Amino acid sequence: MKNLVLIFFSILFYSWGEPVWVFLLLFTTLIDFQMAKLIEKYIDNSKAKLFLWISIGLSLGSLIFFKYSGFIVENVSFFTGINIQCPKVDLPIGISFYTFQSISYMVDVYNGKVKAQRDYSKYLLFISLFHQLVAGPIVRYTDIEKEINSRSVSWKDISYGVDRFVWGLFKKVFFANTAAVLVDSCFERDLSSLTVAECIFGLVMFAIQLYYDFSGYSDMAIGMGRMIGFTYDENFNFPYASKSIKEFWSRWHISLGTFLRDYLFSPIAFKRKKWGKFALVYSLIITFFVSGLWHGASWNFVFWGLYFAFLIIMEEWFLTGFLKKLGAWAQHTYLILAVIFSYTFFYFVDFHKLVEFLTVLFQAKTPWYNDDIINVLLNHGVWLIVSVFFLFPWGNQILNYGIQKWNINRSAIGAVRFVVNLCLLCVAISLLVAKSYNPFLYFRF
Repeated sequence: MKNLVLIFFSILFYSWGEPVWVFLLLFTTLIDFQMAKLIEKYIDNSKAKLFLWISIGLSLGSLIFFKYSGFIVENVSFFTGINIQCPKVDLPIGISFYTFQSISYMVDVYNGKVKAQRDYSKYLLFISLFHQLVAGPIVRYTDIEKEINSRSVSWKDISYGVDRFVWGLFKKVFFANTAAVLVDSCFERDLSSLTVAECIFGLVMFAIQLYYDFSGYSDMAIGMGRMIGFTYDENFNFPYASKSIKEFWSRWHISLGTFLRDYLFSPIAFKRKKWGKFALVYSLIITFFVSGLWHGASWNFVFWGLYFAFLIIMEEWFLTGFLKKLGAWAQHTYLILAVIFSYTFFYFVDFHKLVEFLTVLFQAKTPWYNDDIINVLLNHGVWLIVSVFFLFPWGNQILNYGIQKWNINRSAIGAVRFVVNLCLLCVAISLLVAKSYNPFLYFRF
């Protein structure tokens, strides 16, 4: 009955925003459900691989049609000179996430890591869980198989879930939404009028917006999952505290990174292990090409992914050793500068605007600063300091130190948590009431 209630409200939730595409969700889950049983049935012969590729082909086919058909047609028209009418297809919310979830399930069944589910409702629940359906994190069937079959909820789980949900909501509306306004004030205007300081400030604000927006949603999904008996792995682990790009990607959007590692990078690298170091290079380029394209049907996202692949390759060859000799601060500085600069490719979908922005940022005649940026920094100084503080694990370190030093009892901690949660929730609700439009960036992926 718990599962049926969750399925009902998950489908209702998805239908509220996507009343048409809910049928696509139901259809693809039914096909994958049947294919998984056939894979398991014929696991000892070649039919299993055939059914696996049929399932993956259908899943990727629907993703390519809805997300990339326009991109493909535009590029074919550009390179061939043939004028082809570009199809206008609405992107079903969450299709990038639940497509990867279904692929991971099919591959795990084929590899014998999990038994094919015999109850369609349980598989449908795995795909359609409302709190992580539309923007992740990407959940694997092996992680929640036991909880789908049987789960219980304790008051401790509910308490933890409330903590995570409230903190995630606060991150979204207090940090991400405020940063979004500042980003728009810099980039949604004539770019030629920007100063160098405004260019850098806009990129820093976008870095803050992107982190708090997506990690805030992940916190809410993890919190809601815990409140109804599901325990999900962390999706963010203070990525800006990293010392290398490789470490950054082990902390940023962890569910996507581990998916690409296990289902794309590792199989490619294993098949080409005879290539030596070139197997790593080849695998990284393919993996980050897919990672970039997953984020959006545009070349700027592909450049964004390949940019990280290039840096990781450089780290593997010589950069990491060089930076270690300079010390931890040099490693952190390199990471922050490299990541913040990467957001130029992530933000500017229009190639002409991307070139214009880079020209303004690096040309010698661009003014360094003006009075406007000074006023913005003065008006948002406290908010900016608090935002940067929570990008790093300093808060947790201070809290743990205080608990150990002053031996604070659990009752006092619980009382403080209740007051803090109540205050954060009141602030978040007041900000939500004041604004009618609060989109999550990763809804479009």
